[in-house]
Amino acid sequence: MERDGQLELYGRLAARLKDAHRTVRTLRVPHGVRVVLTKKLLVITAAANHDLAHAERRLERLMAELDAGRIPMARGDVRADGTP
Repeated sequence: MERDGQLELYGRLAARLKDAHRTVRTLRVPHGVRVVLTKKLLVITAAANHDLAHAERRLERLMAELDAGRIPMARGDVRADGTP
């Protein structure tokens, strides 16, 4: 029975990761930012191999940040106020 629950969770997480990758691909952000976001998604994907629930929480946090407009900066980017 527990295995069925894990399969369901895995399927749901896989679908959400696919949507997250699609979202990142369509963002109008510099290439470096897209690379940072893609790496975060790949880390979440790798984490799913060890702890599905933790990976799902990480994905939820990342997508909430993107939905709120909090997009991480790429290494070397400079903010509008001139700070790195």
